[in-house]
Parts: sequence; structure tokens; C-alpha cells
Amino acid sequence: MSRIGRLPIDIPAGVSVTVDGSTVAVKGPKGELALEVAKPIEVKVEENQVLVTRPDDERESRALHGLTRTLISNNIIGVTQGYTKGLEVVGTGYRVAQKGSSVEFALGFSHPVTVEPPTGITFTVEGNNKLTVSGIDKQAVGEVAANIRKIRKPEPYKGKGVRYAGEVVRRKAGKAGK
Repeated sequence: MSRIGRLPIDIPAGVSVTVDGSTVAVKGPKGELALEVAKPIEVKVEENQVLVTRPDDERESRALHGLTRTLISNNIIGVTQGYTKGLEVVGTGYRVAQKGSSVEFALGFSHPVTVEPPTGITFTVEGNNKLTVSGIDKQAVGEVAANIRKIRKPEPYKGKGVRYAGEVVRRKAGKAGK
């Protein structure tokens, strides 16, 4: 039995979880999220807890058991607390600025790069080199942060670029002088 999959998920106060066929809808103070559960997995709500069960020990059922439980748990955390991902802009002349709801990056290109937030995602700029991506969907927050980092990845010689907060960039020595 999956160690993660068999753990019940406690439903905090102010959150409602409804199961309609294979759709699990989670509604909380920050918003509403829905999850489509894969075929063999069954989800039940009993006594302020969500229980995820699998019918057999087939390989696919075992793989989906823990995954489904974790995705439902992430949705519950998302509608109560939300998720944030921090980004840092490192480099001389590299900066980020808030322009309404979108952000504008100066990353050494000949033009500024503007990033629009998708629905459900908000950007917060602190200073001119820190950006916070926040929202209720963990997957969407991580994907938006990864796409922003992809604009200018940190390079290994000077460490310039966009990196996650707390990310350690392995540095290379570079050319030896005469």
C-alpha cells in the first residue's frame, strides 16, 4: 500500500471538498480549484477527511494512488494559504519593474522583456531585483516562475541572470590569464 496515498487529508475550517464522479472540487477563502481524478482511483469525503483508495495493486493504480492524494492536498493548501515562488535578478544593469499587473525585465537584451501574468497569478516586485510569483495553483505558480527564469538563465561564469530565491549557481573558473 502506498505510504502517502493511504494517509487521510484533513479538511481545514472554511474549506469545502465535493466529489462529483471523477471530479474533486475544492473551495476555500482564496478561491476554487478542481481536479480530474484518473480512472481506477476513488475519492471519498468522510468526517472532515478526504480518503483516496485504489481498487487493486496494478502498476498504474499504485502510481496514481499517491499522486492523486498529493494533488488534492496541494489544492487544499492552495485555497487556504496559496503558493509563492521567489525569483532574483542578478547582474549589472539587470532589473525588474512592475508595470500595472505585468512586469518588465531589463536583462541585457536590446529591448525590455514584458511578462503578462496568466489568470490566477500575481506578480510582486520588491526593490529592483526581486520578484515574487504567487497564486493558488501550485503547478501554475511553478510553471510561470520557470518560464520567467528561462528568459535569461543564470550563466556559470559570472552568475548573471534570473534565478530562484536561494538557488546556488555553480561557478566555473573561466580562462586563465598569462
